[in-house]
Amino acid sequence: MRASFGSRVKRRGLWAWRRASARYPKLAVLRRRLAAASVGSGRSLAVAPEGAAGGLSPANIVWIFCVARSGSTWLASMMGEIDGADVWKEPRVGHLFGEFYENTPRAKTESANFIMGSPTRRAWISSIRHFVLTGARYAFPTLGPEDYLVVKEPGGGVGAPFLMEALPESRMILLVRDPRDVVSSSLDATREGSWQKEQRRAAGSGRRALTAKQPDAVVKRSARKYLRNMERARQAFDAHEGPKTLIRYEDLRAEPLDAMRRIYSGLRIEADGDTLARAVEKHSWEAIPEDMKGQGKFYRKASPGGWEEDLTPRQVEIVEEISAPLLDEFYSRSRRGPAG
Repeated sequence: MRASFGSRVKRRGLWAWRRASARYPKLAVLRRRLAAASVGSGRSLAVAPEGAAGGLSPANIVWIFCVARSGSTWLASMMGEIDGADVWKEPRVGHLFGEFYENTPRAKTESANFIMGSPTRRAWISSIRHFVLTGARYAFPTLGPEDYLVVKEPGGGVGAPFLMEALPESRMILLVRDPRDVVSSSLDATREGSWQKEQRRAAGSGRRALTAKQPDAVVKRSARKYLRNMERARQAFDAHEGPKTLIRYEDLRAEPLDAMRRIYSGLRIEADGDTLARAVEKHSWEAIPEDMKGQGKFYRKASPGGWEEDLTPRQVEIVEEISAPLLDEFYSRSRRGPAG
């Protein structure tokens, strides 16, 4: 169906805003502040009740579920280049509901006294839907029903079954990466002077964290976190009946343009080939300045199989034992790269 003249004008205006914001970061900050002020004063017209005209469509929410250090920043950045798309960077809504539920004794989850108890599941799943949609519409009040919101949720897989049940018409990407490379990257981030250490120091975090002086403990904790998040995300993926696609980081790294085409095909979203090619080129590993890459940096290696150089034989054994269910499905044990 052809969009109305008013709709086309609005989309062109948003396109101009996004292009200008990409070139001038301060303009993007100003845009967000103006939108927040509009919402805070109750004057935003884009934040409409579900089913009302205008506002973000639930069917156009695209979830990226994975674990941290799986390439979700890269994937979301490329998807954010598509006209009519914006990126919600780690709202942690999957973590919010998933961790809360997982940390509750199983016996209590069967009781109606628990806010997420089995007897009242229909009610709180509905509440999660309202919570997410309202939050998204307030955070992105300029998005219309024809636009897309890409939600980057590394670590949010633990709550993926609840989110996909609450929003069954939304779209889902399951991003998988070799757990040995994920753990290797997590171990690097615990070293003194790493990007993660500097972030926590800047934030004044007083939380006690494992350090590189306890490498095997870091490996074990990271592998367990990987398994729990990816098992829950896989559960949600298998149950989801809406548009969805599964992609391995290794395949995205090897042939990014072909992988992006497969992703959009699986999501049933039309994407111009030239636009995809430009997005891939703009956010390629080679385009990242050299001083931003390397050990201890956020952009570390991007080389599948690097775990062989970084992990000890004992650490490899730990990861492989803990993550066996997913490792055996997507990768081979104790060898470089993904399984063929």
